[in-house]
Amino acid sequence: MQLLDRQLRFRRHVQEELGVDSAGLTAMIHLAGAGSDTPTAIAANLERSTAATSLVLNRLENAGHISRQPHPSDRRKVVVVPAPASLVTAYKTANPVMVGIDQRAAALTPAEQSTVAGFLHSLVGLYEDALREAKL
Repeated sequence: MQLLDRQLRFRRHVQEELGVDSAGLTAMIHLAGAGSDTPTAIAANLERSTAATSLVLNRLENAGHISRQPHPSDRRKVVVVPAPASLVTAYKTANPVMVGIDQRAAALTPAEQSTVAGFLHSLVGLYEDALREAKL
């Protein structure tokens, strides 16, 4: 429980640093990895309707975290692009934890890494099973 509590507290810290809500942070994390994406793809990632996602994107755009730009090959669509300054803030905030995780993983022996990876993989399966049973 301590790990989950600290993860949630850290997520709230990142949200506060960026001035976004949970859905906005999830969208920003997606965009940080994707570089840009369509609102429909972001909605699928958020597991929300496109209408609800539009509200999230409006808040992010009003805060200066994203911009909507014409799609490069389909003029009927737009792509959502993260603002470079927002990515810098997010990386600066999260980087100490990401580096720390990498350092701790590198300090493990190959056998320890295998054990930890197996354990974490089994936890992912546990969550997937619970979600499947809940039909989420």
